[in-house]
Amino acid sequence: MLSFGVQIPFVSHLGFTLHRMEGGESELRYTAQAEHLNSFAVTHGGATMTLMDVAMATAARSEVPDDIGVVTIEMKTSFMFAARGPLVARGKLLHRTKSLAFTEASIYDAEGRLCSHATGTFKYMARPAQPSAAVPTD
Repeated sequence: MLSFGVQIPFVSHLGFTLHRMEGGESELRYTAQAEHLNSFAVTHGGATMTLMDVAMATAARSEVPDDIGVVTIEMKTSFMFAARGPLVARGKLLHRTKSLAFTEASIYDAEGRLCSHATGTFKYMARPAQPSAAVPTD
């Protein structure tokens, strides 16, 4: 398992894991917890959209230095099949300019069925300086 390179509290909360981030491609894995399901007992669409958003962003970030991040400009999502059980998201950088990344991502279930697909546009931005961790004093 790889590191995202930055702290993303929401991603940590959901439990996404990064398995590939290179050459304009990414692969993330996720198994929804009970609190991430909808009323039909399948992965909530918001969780799957977040998974694809992160997969696309990670694919876009794989082509730039670590001090450059991305922010989502727009995203279009299609849901084709109920997302149940362990999921795999694959992101791909389709094209980039100096300031924009054009991407896509797909989510597959354990049987290899395509559950959802998204396209997204991201803006490259310099990362703000991270505050140093506070050192506790006694």
